[in-house]
Amino acid sequence: MVTFVSRIALFAALVVFATFNAASAQNSRDRNQGQNQSQNQAQHQPGRFDFYVLALSWSPSFCQDTEERGRDGGQQCSTARPYSFVVHGLWPQYERGFPQRCEVPAPRLNRELMTSMLDLMPAPRLVYHEWDTHGTCSGLGANGYFDLIRKARDTVKIPDTYSSPEKALSVAPDEVEEAFVKANPGLSRSAIAVTCNSTRLSEVRICLSKDLKFRDCPEVDRRACRRDKVLMPPVRGG
Repeated sequence: MVTFVSRIALFAALVVFATFNAASAQNSRDRNQGQNQSQNQAQHQPGRFDFYVLALSWSPSFCQDTEERGRDGGQQCSTARPYSFVVHGLWPQYERGFPQRCEVPAPRLNRELMTSMLDLMPAPRLVYHEWDTHGTCSGLGANGYFDLIRKARDTVKIPDTYSSPEKALSVAPDEVEEAFVKANPGLSRSAIAVTCNSTRLSEVRICLSKDLKFRDCPEVDRRACRRDKVLMPPVRGG
């Protein structure tokens, strides 16, 4: 027969055992978290990546999406600004995944340099964001990074059909990819991805080596739009 004292001793032992297990589990979680943070810090080092993605955003889609959400698209969406494809960013990539915010806080971006990029990236907030999030992983200073963005943009020719349409276009993502491939010698279908939302074309993403040569990127290509047709709203103003 178990005595009252024995019951107390058994209960105390169970409490100690449960506390030990909880502490061990917490220590294990802390170690794993610390290891993951160390791995991320080691992995996300400026200049340590495999290639770039040049993301070209279809500005009329962005503006229409923004208006439907009741937000102000700023100068990019003014009818006096006939933007078509604009640079969303030049993003360092790994073969799988990507680094971001490799320096926190990011080195301060000169306002004059930001202003000089507004012809390609027509929103100050976008320029600052891209530098903080992606530019700091390039291994370049701010001047070098934004100079590379300009060179990357000059590398890509926009097909005439999509340079400045005055009417909305209904397009298949595959035909947009094919048009870019034909307009850009050396670009393959495995080096480009068209993205979309539920109804509109969002971006054309082109993979480039560190020296800005077209290169295949299977992971980026797998994230391409799979819809049969999407809309490209017309360029505004003009």
